[in-house]
Amino acid sequence: MSQSTIWVNEQIDPGGIVYSCIACVDEEAAHDCHQNWQNSLSEEQKRNGWVANLRTVDSWDDVPVNALKLSC
Repeated sequence: MSQSTIWVNEQIDPGGIVYSCIACVDEEAAHDCHQNWQNSLSEEQKRNGWVANLRTVDSWDDVPVNALKLSC
């Protein structure tokens, strides 16, 4: 079984809690989602500490349990 990179998009609130999370194996879709989330954060949210984070993991076991997981 080949291993593929899983892209994890997270919106994190000022307290460090994951507010939203989407994980997928499609790099282009992951970057599009990340850019959309970055653009949707208001300046006030950014000042207050909200962040949009994009990271990779090697296993679905490393994806937060509350994530929307897209395997296509």
